[in-house]
Amino acid sequence: HCGCCCFYDGTNNLQGQQCSSAGRGCFRQFLRTEFSEENMMFWMACEELKKETNKTVVEEKVRQIYEDFISILSPKEVSLDSHVRDVINRNMLEPTSHTFEEAQQQIYTLMQRDSYPRFINSAAYTDLLKNLEEPRPEP
Repeated sequence: HCGCCCFYDGTNNLQGQQCSSAGRGCFRQFLRTEFSEENMMFWMACEELKKETNKTVVEEKVRQIYEDFISILSPKEVSLDSHVRDVINRNMLEPTSHTFEEAQQQIYTLMQRDSYPRFINSAAYTDLLKNLEEPRPEP
């Protein structure tokens, strides 16, 4: 068992897992074993940012996300190409809830193509599915 509270929604795609907080938790735990948990943390921070409407809070969250995941000085820096970094630097001049949209998409694609296929082929995921298929005891 992967040691987290995930559920299987009948799809083996990242989008299906991303939609559930439990699924995200299980995938995040897997990413931690691959030393790439910052990708999920960045993706989740961007999702929270998109929900924010208060301009002052948006600006603070943008600054925090930049410091946590974009800055080359951060231990949790995500891997982005130079084009996306340039876009972010331009967007930082007037931060909005969509400042990191292109970066978020690039990290999502990286997880979808790289980490997620390994996750669904991992022993932890197989064990999870077995545990979910077992009948649950009556309350």
